[in-house]
Amino acid sequence: MAHIRCDFRSEVMDMGTSMTVFLPESKDCASVRVVYLLHGLADNCTGWARYTSVERYARRYDVAVVIPEVQRSFYSDMRFGIPYYSFIHDELPRLCRNMFGFSAKRENNYVMGLSMGGYGTLKCVLNTPKRYAGCAAFSAVTDFEHEVNNTTEQRTAEYKAMFGQSLRIPADSNLHRLLDKRSAGELPRFYIACGKQDRLCEQDEEFSGMLKAKGASVLFEKWDGIHNWDFWDVAVEKAFRYFFEETAR
Repeated sequence: MAHIRCDFRSEVMDMGTSMTVFLPESKDCASVRVVYLLHGLADNCTGWARYTSVERYARRYDVAVVIPEVQRSFYSDMRFGIPYYSFIHDELPRLCRNMFGFSAKRENNYVMGLSMGGYGTLKCVLNTPKRYAGCAAFSAVTDFEHEVNNTTEQRTAEYKAMFGQSLRIPADSNLHRLLDKRSAGELPRFYIACGKQDRLCEQDEEFSGMLKAKGASVLFEKWDGIHNWDFWDVAVEKAFRYFFEETAR
């Protein structure tokens, strides 16, 4: 498994940025499944590689992994800032296809993420569900309006940079509203997990129920755990097993 720290320029963001990439060495990149793996609020593109064994799980299933950098943006096109969502959703897949030869076929593309990255994962999938074969969200923020209205002064300032002084969340950033627009036939498979002692567990279980009510294929799991890397290391291994076990070596 090749482990690459890739520094490159984003035209959408008009700046240099970085991503961590794992590539199977024994397969044509045009045929591999690709997981776009999104980081959390306090993290960057190195966290998944530093604090979990996700590279080892990728090797097990011959899966490519792309871990991009978005700072503390909540994967949004910021009202006063940088268009991080357009970068992740539109530009990044194109760049990765150009640089690594990945396929745009739905069956080869997956997106996963933790916490803020879990929100970003669900946002991408619910905006363009037919792009992805599978989606995994760990300890995800699924009720963003609740988060915005129940937070610290520092976070409130950050949210105002994202959404403006009114803190009105656009419909295309509200997961509940996005889900309302979707039909079961559009949606990919979902794996959602949260620790029982995580304050987001109730949100995630409720959102999983909403997905099921839509007719989506959803596996929701919870076990003893909190909002930390110990939980996410287990969760991402479970997600890889759920989506890729049939091709295990």
